[in-house]
Amino acid sequence: MTRWVVILAGGIGSRFWPLSTPDRPKQLLPLVGDEPMLVATVRRVRAIAGIERTLILTNASLRTAILEALPDLPPDNVLVEPAPAGTAAALTWAAVEIARRDRRDATMLSVHADWAIGDEPGFQRALTDAATLAERERVLVTVGIVPTRNDPGFGYIMPAAGGGSGPQRVARFIEKPDRERARQLISEGALWNSGLFAWRVDDFLDEIAAHTPEIAPAVRSASADATQFFAAVRPISVDHGVMERSARVMVLPGRFGWDDVGTWAALSRVRSRDTAGNAVQGQAVLREATNNVVHAEGAGTVVLYGVDGLVVVTKPGITFITTIDRAADLKPLVEGLPTELKWG
Repeated sequence: MTRWVVILAGGIGSRFWPLSTPDRPKQLLPLVGDEPMLVATVRRVRAIAGIERTLILTNASLRTAILEALPDLPPDNVLVEPAPAGTAAALTWAAVEIARRDRRDATMLSVHADWAIGDEPGFQRALTDAATLAERERVLVTVGIVPTRNDPGFGYIMPAAGGGSGPQRVARFIEKPDRERARQLISEGALWNSGLFAWRVDDFLDEIAAHTPEIAPAVRSASADATQFFAAVRPISVDHGVMERSARVMVLPGRFGWDDVGTWAALSRVRSRDTAGNAVQGQAVLREATNNVVHAEGAGTVVLYGVDGLVVVTKPGITFITTIDRAADLKPLVEGLPTELKWG
């Protein structure tokens, strides 16, 4: 039974303005280590599927940059979505494509390009275990991360029997709770909803047909005409459109240093920090400064003195400063900027 990995790598990543742009979004930036996050993701999954069975879902503007960053990736393995329509449509399209290239009983794993992974062998074991569970039990598997903090920025998964180290049926999914509700959920055994999935292609397409009217009527056109398929579907996430509706979902707990690199503030968790809690990349000098995130790219030396909890980002032509708290939502700022400054 063959295994494929699908990497979701679309979007601009506006919460990483000014570094992330339509031509060079966050998944193509070295935000966590020395290599772009997408390149790191492909490297991690090679042991599971190999480059020839790795598909990257993205938007048209990134195809050339992705192929330049991954020169050994077969060009046909970059699947360009004609229009954004949510993860349910994107993963359905990928499933149909895998069935066309291989067979309907192939196994498909889905990961995101913007994750930080602390324990790469542990991550690879989790992928293998999830695929094996999906193949053996004929279920849709999601890997739930064992929480390390009461984080209101993530969705949560409640296993049917509460805590435990093994796979369980899913009782329910919980949208992003407030911090106190997150604490309570964790005490009851809830896991973070990572978005890491594994299933057989035929099982996933069967669940789409049974539970996802937003997508199902268009499936026949997915392999013949992607533009027609994406025009015919109604946008919905795979979480809402499939996982929350299906009775064939199991969760496998994961412990491999996972984090979703969604904002500048996340870098204070996933980058190495100095003794004062500062996460620094590039040329910087910090004095009496604590818990700051600095990313200096080709714009001289950044000097911080006597400040706490700042995000400082520099690139040629732009210096951006905010607080870690305000860095969580830059959309209003970016939307109000002049075009030449927004993506300069």
